[in-house]
Amino acid sequence: MTLDTVRARTAAATTGVGEVAVTGLGVAAPNGVGAEQYWRATLDGVSGIRPVSTFAADGYPVRLAGEIPECDAEKDVARRLVPQTDRMTRLALLASDEALGDAGLDPAALDEYAMGVAVSSTTGGLEFGQRELQALWRDGWESVSAYMSFAWYYAVNTGQISIRHGMRGPGGVTVSEQASGLDSLAYARRRICKGTAVMTAGGLDSLQCPYGMAIQSTAAGNSRAADPEVAYRPFDAEATGWVPGEGGAVLMLESLAGARERGAPRIYGVLAGYGAAFDPEPADSGGSGLRRAASTALADAGLEPGDVDVVFADGAGVPAADRAEAEALAVLFGERGVPVSVPKTMTGRLLSGGAALDVVAALLSIRDGLVPAAAHARPEALDSRVDLVTGRPRALRVDTALVLAHGHGGFASAMVLTRP
Repeated sequence: MTLDTVRARTAAATTGVGEVAVTGLGVAAPNGVGAEQYWRATLDGVSGIRPVSTFAADGYPVRLAGEIPECDAEKDVARRLVPQTDRMTRLALLASDEALGDAGLDPAALDEYAMGVAVSSTTGGLEFGQRELQALWRDGWESVSAYMSFAWYYAVNTGQISIRHGMRGPGGVTVSEQASGLDSLAYARRRICKGTAVMTAGGLDSLQCPYGMAIQSTAAGNSRAADPEVAYRPFDAEATGWVPGEGGAVLMLESLAGARERGAPRIYGVLAGYGAAFDPEPADSGGSGLRRAASTALADAGLEPGDVDVVFADGAGVPAADRAEAEALAVLFGERGVPVSVPKTMTGRLLSGGAALDVVAALLSIRDGLVPAAAHARPEALDSRVDLVTGRPRALRVDTALVLAHGHGGFASAMVLTRP
């Protein structure tokens, strides 16, 4: 049992808060801005992965990305925020607005110190930072915006959301690459267990600028494919790697009892368990860490592997990592012992936003009884140990879902979500 698990259980027992529920969802994804738009596109197999269009990428080895097209909702962002924020941060603000509205929460009616924020970003406002550094070298230091002091910073999502909504309670950021979204939700869950009334949590990221693409071009495992239909195929024997993407999700968390008492419009599910681990050797591609994280999350939830109805896998699209994850799933559930979904095949891997978006997909699967299919999967080429949902969404009553995430450098996290 991890220290985080002990703390969470101790806090829950001490405060009497009990279960932590998700009452609001906000999404900005390459295949849909807005939770319902994203979900419809995902169930319909609509991919947001396409040739890079936000800048001239002909000279880069990475040719494809999950990009978020400009949308009408962006026009609602206050004009004064545009000079001081990166687009990624503005999308995070839009997602927070959606999540609050979905939860039926009015921040002005709540104690400002009873509301906290933990919305991660691995990169911060990278495009903003690149632009200001270009101005520095071209025109000198006086041309650099004063907003550079925070707009590029990895804590910018948490900071701007807290300012926008007057949330002056606990604030935090976790930076663990793909695992950040789950780790941020776990941090928020602990704060709810300790008595905070409302937490805004999740993650959004973007590396869609020349500086970011240069970083990604040096990363091991990036797909060099130019065809979106073959670029990102997790658990495929001929997988070419992963495709980068931008976006993520913001969720509203409350105690289940508190949400019911205030008459929340909807309760999507409960964050029932969480576990984190670390791969001790860089050569380990994630199987050991994910297995230990999943076991801890199930123990935290008081559940057994047989209770899990679906797994939202990390799905790296890198053969060695996929084999390791398949082995972890086989050890936990038996070969083909549980349906596996990888909706990020339609968005790319979103760093901090990826696992947060998978949590949204898991919660909507619980709500609708539909598990999304992986895009462009070839059943005949898949690892035989994995029951990957392919072709069309699978109708399935989902009471318990497990979300897995493995971050570059060895971070491994798992979260159990249950029907309320």
